[in-house]
Amino acid sequence: MDDIVKQAIAKWPNVPDCYGWLGLDARGDWYMRDDQVQAQGSFTQSKGSRLQHEKLIDFIGRNYECDAQGRWFFQNGPQRVYVELEATPWVWRIQPDGSLQTHTGRAARMQRCCVDEAGYFYMDTEIGFGLVHTQDMHLALAPIESGLWVPQEVMRAALGQQFGYVRSPQAAQVKSEQT
Repeated sequence: MDDIVKQAIAKWPNVPDCYGWLGLDARGDWYMRDDQVQAQGSFTQSKGSRLQHEKLIDFIGRNYECDAQGRWFFQNGPQRVYVELEATPWVWRIQPDGSLQTHTGRAARMQRCCVDEAGYFYMDTEIGFGLVHTQDMHLALAPIESGLWVPQEVMRAALGQQFGYVRSPQAAQVKSEQT
């Protein structure tokens, strides 16, 4: 987390959390979701505007974390902005040498790989679980065919519970407020 963010948290410790305004799609792109976009439905129904400003994207990536409930967020100064996930909290990019990087540029090592009923390929690492970017599937073929990577079968609907993440913190918050 950036030092300036830590300083802002210390200066303003009680800023309310923000839900529904930021989304991460299955290709690792960030989306801003204003009130009008949110009124059109969930993130999977209405994404919003794709962020393209490199410095903002890098700032979000450096300050992207998970809370104890498995809800991923961007710490924007003193405010926690919870992220709506189209698929998983990480989108993996397989490098030509077989190493992994997150959509934010962080390196990781695979602990296991999985495939769901629709054929989507995932990796679990020491920093968390994520979907392999569709453009990198060709790089996964050789280690799978050679038996170096042996994907376990998983059910897509159970991934969040199995790997400890919440796809829609906004929906979870609304549900907890209703009970």
